[in-house]
Amino acid sequence: MKIMIITDAWDPQVNGVVRTLKQTRSELIGMGHEIEMITPNGFKSIPCPTYPDIALSLFPGKEVARRIKEFAPDAMHIATEGPLGLAARAYAVKNNLPFSTAYHTRFPEYVKARTGIPLAITYAFIRWFHGPSMAVMAPTIVVKNDLEEYGLKNVVLWSRGVDLDIFKMQGSKALNSAHPIFLYVGRVAVEKNINAFLEIDLPGSKWVVGDGPAMAEIKQKYPNINYLGVLQQDELAKVYAAADVFVFPSKTDTFGLVLLEAMACGTPVAAYPVTGPIDVLGDSPAGAMNEDLREACMQALRIPREVARAHAEKFSWRAASEQFAKHLKPVPSAQIHLTALA
Repeated sequence: MKIMIITDAWDPQVNGVVRTLKQTRSELIGMGHEIEMITPNGFKSIPCPTYPDIALSLFPGKEVARRIKEFAPDAMHIATEGPLGLAARAYAVKNNLPFSTAYHTRFPEYVKARTGIPLAITYAFIRWFHGPSMAVMAPTIVVKNDLEEYGLKNVVLWSRGVDLDIFKMQGSKALNSAHPIFLYVGRVAVEKNINAFLEIDLPGSKWVVGDGPAMAEIKQKYPNINYLGVLQQDELAKVYAAADVFVFPSKTDTFGLVLLEAMACGTPVAAYPVTGPIDVLGDSPAGAMNEDLREACMQALRIPREVARAHAEKFSWRAASEQFAKHLKPVPSAQIHLTALA
């Protein structure tokens, strides 16, 4: 099948959305599909005002339309709600082409955290954007239910996986500091609730991997924390393996891919009992969830590393990608031909 994926999230961004799309593309190619990506690369763009690593493509409509017509996909998936996603949606609606979408990020909650704009306004946009989609892919049952409560239709489940060859248990001394070592990996931004981790009193040491719009403020406020910046996967795996507990303070994530990565390296997780951790952990003893984040951290210290690894092994990218492919909505062959001629 010829599959076109349109995404505003791509290199140089380092986040769960980009990793998910890259892994899915790789698996789909391995399954025999032909994949064409439309990303911000090659488009004139400006940096997002609150997160400069995100490139906002300028007036991409004509080029997006040209590339869709040229590739003539059997199925089209719009991954994000940014300028490229909007352009692809407009083309598909105008030409009566079926397409699927995905809900990767709690965009309304993020906007509210940064600007105070009410959820009702941004969820109205989410309903409009995903309204024509034949399949709105949500990463967890909880997110699926939430979207349906906000009025979205055709919501289906598309889970996630972890690369168990890269993220693995290993003897690592990547973090040379006092134990126990508590680790955060992710975007350094207000919506990630990172302050909840940095401000609690814990024994040993704390480490932060990642970057983001709040980094300068965070470094100034918490000078005694160890900061590593953005790491590539091989380096990141060693850091996970060197930590004693992975701390996930976010209350707004849809899934939390980093939870799986940490556990695959044998590092138990500490989190709030919210969407994301609840879905990934379930009733597994591989992590600790508590409304008191410090208590969750101390509980996680007692979890054997083998237990964390065993839980991560239940999640595979191949299974997740097969689920993705099953939800794609084929474009009728006659419609492909007519669109290509237009």
